[in-house]
Amino acid sequence: MAGVTSLFKAPAPKDLARFGTRLARGLTATAQNVLEVARFGGLRTDEQASPHEIAAEQRVYRLRRYFPEAMGDRPVVLLVPPLMLTAEIYDIAPTASAVGVLHDLGVDPWVVDFGHPEDEPGGLQRDISDHVLAISDAIDRIQEITGRDVHLGGYSQGGMFAYQTAAYRRSQGIESLITFGSPADLDAANPFGVPTWVPRQPFVDLLGSLPDLSIPGWVTRVGFQVLSPTKSVRNRLEFLLQLHDREILAPRERQRRFMQGEGWVAWPGPALAEFLRQFVAHNRMLRGGFVIGDRLSSLADITCPVLAFVGEVDEIAPTAMVRGIVRAAPRAEVYEAAQRTGHFGLVAGSHAAGTTWPIVASWVHWRSGEGMIPKEIGPVRDEEQGMRGKVGYGLELAVQVGTGAVRSAAGTLATAVHALVGLGEEAAELLPRLRRLERIEPDTRMSFGLLLDEQARKRPDEVLFLYEDRAHTRIAAERRIDAVVRGLLSLGVRQGEHVGVLMANRPSALALVAALSRLGAVAVMLRPGGDLALEMALGQVRRVVADPEHAGLVDGAEVFLLGGAERGLDDTEIAADLDKLETDLVEVPGWYRPNPGRAGDLAFILFGGDGKDTKATRVTNRRWALSAFGTASSAALSPADTVYSLAPISHPSTLLMSIGGAIAGGARIALASGYDPATFWDEARRYGVTVASYTWTLLHGLVEAPPHPGERHHSVRLFIGSGMPRGLWRRLETRLAPARVLEFYAATSGEAIMVNLTGKKQGAVGRPLPGSAPVRIARYDVERQELVSGSDGFVAECGPDETGLLLAAGDSSPDPLRGVFEPGDSWIATGDLFQRDADGDHWMVGRTAEVARTAAGPIPCGLIRDTIGDVPGVDLAVAYGIPTGRHDLLAAAVTLRAPVAAADFTAAFPQAGPDLIRIVDEIAANPYARLLTAGLRAEGVPEENGGIAYYRDVAGEYRPLTDAAREILRAR
Repeated sequence: MAGVTSLFKAPAPKDLARFGTRLARGLTATAQNVLEVARFGGLRTDEQASPHEIAAEQRVYRLRRYFPEAMGDRPVVLLVPPLMLTAEIYDIAPTASAVGVLHDLGVDPWVVDFGHPEDEPGGLQRDISDHVLAISDAIDRIQEITGRDVHLGGYSQGGMFAYQTAAYRRSQGIESLITFGSPADLDAANPFGVPTWVPRQPFVDLLGSLPDLSIPGWVTRVGFQVLSPTKSVRNRLEFLLQLHDREILAPRERQRRFMQGEGWVAWPGPALAEFLRQFVAHNRMLRGGFVIGDRLSSLADITCPVLAFVGEVDEIAPTAMVRGIVRAAPRAEVYEAAQRTGHFGLVAGSHAAGTTWPIVASWVHWRSGEGMIPKEIGPVRDEEQGMRGKVGYGLELAVQVGTGAVRSAAGTLATAVHALVGLGEEAAELLPRLRRLERIEPDTRMSFGLLLDEQARKRPDEVLFLYEDRAHTRIAAERRIDAVVRGLLSLGVRQGEHVGVLMANRPSALALVAALSRLGAVAVMLRPGGDLALEMALGQVRRVVADPEHAGLVDGAEVFLLGGAERGLDDTEIAADLDKLETDLVEVPGWYRPNPGRAGDLAFILFGGDGKDTKATRVTNRRWALSAFGTASSAALSPADTVYSLAPISHPSTLLMSIGGAIAGGARIALASGYDPATFWDEARRYGVTVASYTWTLLHGLVEAPPHPGERHHSVRLFIGSGMPRGLWRRLETRLAPARVLEFYAATSGEAIMVNLTGKKQGAVGRPLPGSAPVRIARYDVERQELVSGSDGFVAECGPDETGLLLAAGDSSPDPLRGVFEPGDSWIATGDLFQRDADGDHWMVGRTAEVARTAAGPIPCGLIRDTIGDVPGVDLAVAYGIPTGRHDLLAAAVTLRAPVAAADFTAAFPQAGPDLIRIVDEIAANPYARLLTAGLRAEGVPEENGGIAYYRDVAGEYRPLTDAAREILRAR
């Protein structure tokens, strides 16, 4: 009991006195510290900021050089703060000073100081370009002062600035990049800790549409504290509980005051809007195609080494977003230093002082040839999430719609949209397009120019088209189009007039076509490589607008110049130079109304065929809109896309599909001045291309080219076009996965448009687009070139896998077919032979004009071409008939990518096959990459020195062509 009693003994008076004294002192100290915090915002300490001088001062930034008294010949590190924090993030306190640690470890630290935008003239009007160009200027000044390239580093958005600056400069003057919690793939996760179930696009659209909405510093501070509420509350409690002990608080006081208010500054509205629009909504850090000034840039242009610090518990910049740099910069050596810390801990606090900054110093010395690479640095652990492209949605939804008319499809479409999960954004884009097509009647206002104007009103500051590394906004394009309109009006061009357009791909060509549409005139798209005299006659052209490269080709019409007269002809050789007209002084006639075109009006005249086989195709505004909206819907095009148009603007697929689809979908248009497989990936990455167009075999060189660095982790999700051989199709999708081919078919007559939506059947053209003309395959006698009627007098429809003539419903042709399948119906013959398989998918097997009339009967050459193209080792193939009297000799010519034996051809044709197979070095093609057979047909059966050839013997086997076999073939 004595022991227990002793535990409850009252404290001695002396102990009570000491306790009371300590309590009183603590309360007094607490009261004094609370009063000091209340009066001055924090505790006053004797700590001083690291010494620095201002080495340069410009409108947007000041350049700080730390520890100027100890310059020496040291490697240089230039650090960039994020927009919401001051430059003191790199010098918060002596115990947590990045510049101090770097200086102590033999590095020359510099910092870009953007100041307090809210307190500086024009500070709240800065955009992303202002900041990137400021950093670029700082690099130039450091090089002038030190004679050294810099190691460019940045924290959070400051690291994004560093990436963008390196891309803009193509790494010139940059020794390496060092970033800390800096996203490079903003599609990998929702940024800033926003839960993945929260849709971000509505907020991006809202904030991005308010360019003057600047975010005060306190709002950003509170937002970041909300993202880490537990840590924020813990820090505040620790501060309150330790208010009595100044010795504990003092070393951390500057850091606390920085994080609680002094370090936060306003985020300028234009920079915020641009950040949301370019990088959050469109993910151009990964895809490329972001605009600095008016110049296009891509992280794929970065060639210097990259060290990315990754916070393994970073909620603001999740690891997948940061590690995306390995995909965004395929030419760079990319390393990472993963740290078990959060976003702020990467650069601030004791962890950063003891770990992050020593690693940086070691990295810098290693890159300078001193020491070893730090053990904490290793290759990036890529967390690729897979492309979030919209192909799957667009295809799925279109399949749901099926082949019915748009009016009947609207209900199916709405049901499909509600039935499919996770399709909200894309459904919101696709449904209005199809509904608009439903409402287009012959007298509905609809035109190329009208859609451009609508897009410009919605998004005036968005980029419309890209050309030669320059970006042109929609509003700038509108001004250019308006100037061309006034120029055309001054020449007397009126609504409905046919005006020839003879131009290569260039911004002026797009402006001219839009201007003619805005006037209501007809753009006759003359082909630079075509028969100009014949095309002008077919197009009823008396005036031609041409670029300097082609103006001299025009004969027999007035020629006007547009697009760079300084590189073109003498003024005496042209009727007028539209660029030299004072368009502001042109008096607009009273009859002029912008975009008067109706859906039934003629909009374009396009040409196909060569020489005497040249044919004109008349395209109404409705036909153009059908192709444009159909492409935009099938490819799920949106403002996040950039459509790269490789074929000339005079080609139907360019004007109707790639440019038309981009306009209808609100996407950007990238115009290729010339297609070169060697530079394709450089341009695709720089433009941020997600969809690229093709015609026929245009992409052959790309598929067969040596591997290119820009090809790795590319962002192209679709190749859209028509006429791609299925062998090339397979190789493209194998090599460039996950990119897919979206193959279209558009009849030269009528409004039949089909698309292979699923892509599962390579070589097929799929099914009709919703809203396009219904199609049927009619039985057709190829020998007599006439439709085959049944006992009831109506034309019989082909069954599955039966070859017939494709007919499109409608009466837009001058001579439609009537009463074909039932009384009163109206159909247009396309001139194309088709088959439909049991699933309802269509396959083109050739044109009626390309049938070989052999002794065994007429054979569509397309069937032979596709079959022989499937032989392993065959590269490209054509089939054709060689006239030998009453009948044709069926022949094929192939190029090889691997050895092929005669037995391989025999196996490909167990039944009837070509009489002759030639192996040639190349097959001629027209400017649009369509393979030509006229030269091969003219050569006939090759002579002995005509290369390798095989003939089919009576047993059905292929054997090397001999002199005796030549005579037999010629006698058939």
